[in-house]
Amino acid sequence: MRSIEEIIARQKIEETLARYCNHLDSMTLGDLGQLFTEDCVVSFGPNPDLEANGREALIASLARLWRWHRTAHHLCNVVIRFDTTKKATVQSRVHAWHETSDGAEAEIFGTYKDNMVKIDDKWLINTRRMEMNGSRGIFSLPVPAAFRKPPPKNWVKPINL
Repeated sequence: MRSIEEIIARQKIEETLARYCNHLDSMTLGDLGQLFTEDCVVSFGPNPDLEANGREALIASLARLWRWHRTAHHLCNVVIRFDTTKKATVQSRVHAWHETSDGAEAEIFGTYKDNMVKIDDKWLINTRRMEMNGSRGIFSLPVPAAFRKPPPKNWVKPINL
């Protein structure tokens, strides 16, 4: 039987992961940084150019999402293993849907592999490795080009429900 402390920790970890997806979809990237440690390392793929070292680099790298008119990120199959009372290894599946302003769509099916740490009363992501398991649709821009593209003029911030 799980202790009440472990149940609460699991809930807080799952809430952190859900907030990550919400911040991506609402493009509140500055707030997203609160979910990661200052010295986080996030790997978006096997190429070293696709790695963000530190909270500010992560936020800057996620600015490429501005090329999409709308996104929806959904997590499932979250598996949490506690290494200590302040460290956890987490793996989850992600389904990311993207739509351009002209209605074209693309989807990614992937896995997040996270190492999380408890600081004060918060569970933060310290390292994340994202692995793509498949996709549907064609992504309109390579990642480096996306950094140069500003948000679309007709982009409307989604309403948080």
